[in-house]
Amino acid sequence: MIRAPRSFALSSAILVFLFASCTFVAGADSPIDLIAQADFLYLTRHIEQDLLQAIDRLEAVLPDLDTLSADSQSYVLNRLSQLCYEATTFSDGDTSEDGKLYEKGKAYGLQSLRLNAEFAQAESDGFNAAVAFATDAAALHWAASNWGKLCGMNPIVGLMQQDSVLALFSRAVEVYPSYWGGSASSSLGSLLIMSPAALGGDKEAGLALVENSIALDPSYLPNRVTLAEYWGFTYGYFGNLTGIRDAALIERELQIVLDAEIGDWTFWNRNAKQSAETLLQRLHDMTD
Repeated sequence: MIRAPRSFALSSAILVFLFASCTFVAGADSPIDLIAQADFLYLTRHIEQDLLQAIDRLEAVLPDLDTLSADSQSYVLNRLSQLCYEATTFSDGDTSEDGKLYEKGKAYGLQSLRLNAEFAQAESDGFNAAVAFATDAAALHWAASNWGKLCGMNPIVGLMQQDSVLALFSRAVEVYPSYWGGSASSSLGSLLIMSPAALGGDKEAGLALVENSIALDPSYLPNRVTLAEYWGFTYGYFGNLTGIRDAALIERELQIVLDAEIGDWTFWNRNAKQSAETLLQRLHDMTD
């Protein structure tokens, strides 16, 4: 699990001044004001409090959501789904509070998907049938990401629901393969690697997807972490760590992550570097 540091100093006194000048009482602001405040806080979401405040601002928009354009509604819901997922990176392990965030993130993502009338109408024929009509890569990706984590927190339930998560990620890859650094390909690939063949797993296809995600955007470091974590190590039926498949690959990919620049993916590449250190320590502990 990728974790984020709990605090960073703001890089400029100018940012502090601007934030102070645009801070309002949430209840008195229009939806557009609240979205603007959330967008500003999003820039410093590596600070836990700023990320949580961004969620609060956007959730304050929800009572008036239907007064916004369809594009603005999907923007708010997708950003909430993303931020709920990202908020869990500040904890050590998946906690009960993380579970609540994943539930909210999943719900926001699905609500965004249902803004598409074709999706909403087709859902009566089954969720996976409706997914074929989805065209919003952000909604697909973040709904799947949150839902997938919920499946991991409850493996028995997860085995029954994983097919829907696979459908969401697969459709995200079809709609916009390079969205968010190609991470839908990486996530789908890791699921295929981890899943038994009887439940749709395919290790070689999964490996190809993860490798392709790295090719789609080499600057997005979490995809290399995924390759090291899910192909380098081996796992049991319920996701328990069982051994090492390729120690050289783990060392190579994680060293690339540690040596790389943070670049444009500030939040996620910082997390990738922390995760790389954790996985290297795991490798060393298992091989000493």
